[in-house]
Amino acid sequence: MAHDSNGPQSASAIPLELLRTPPPKERADAARNRVAVLEAAAGLFAEHGVEAVSMDQVAAAAGVGKGTLFRRFGDKSGLAAALLDARERVLQEAILSGPPPLGPGAPAGERLAAFLDAYFDYLLEHLALVRMSETATPGARYRIGAYRFWHRHVAIMLPDAPDPEHTAHALLAALAADHVAALLPELGEQRIRAGLLRLARAVM
Repeated sequence: MAHDSNGPQSASAIPLELLRTPPPKERADAARNRVAVLEAAAGLFAEHGVEAVSMDQVAAAAGVGKGTLFRRFGDKSGLAAALLDARERVLQEAILSGPPPLGPGAPAGERLAAFLDAYFDYLLEHLALVRMSETATPGARYRIGAYRFWHRHVAIMLPDAPDPEHTAHALLAALAADHVAALLPELGEQRIRAGLLRLARAVM
């Protein structure tokens, strides 16, 4: 998952296709180690929960040295971000070239609602990982390359809003993993989902 150290930025001049999360480019041995680490991490996280698993446990399960693991991923939040890369690319490709209403061909309002619905599904499936990647350091969420893709897509769907870029940030704030995790026990999935769609209708 690409990171940008400059915080939230305007991406209005950048084509959406160029904001896609790029697949990693690496040597064959590095690729094998990466796959081994990610498979080990995914299995441990699924069995024990993200918070309960240490980097030492991941290194041991993957059969790699701790130094290799830390050099490659930095910390557990970097590992979480790497695990999310492929899942993000699936959603990005659906937005760019999948069937409507998530993909091209539907009215903007329908596409916006479809995106919020699809992203919420993705978030619920990977909530602990997304939360870790977004809260590792202050402002981490906005330095994640994928965030710029989601923001640009939402802004494009708001052509009649007074300030599409600000409105897109405001809508995406409701999908912050820490925010959703805090609301789920009180409101539940269906109320949060319905609230997201009301927000979309309100800003269109």
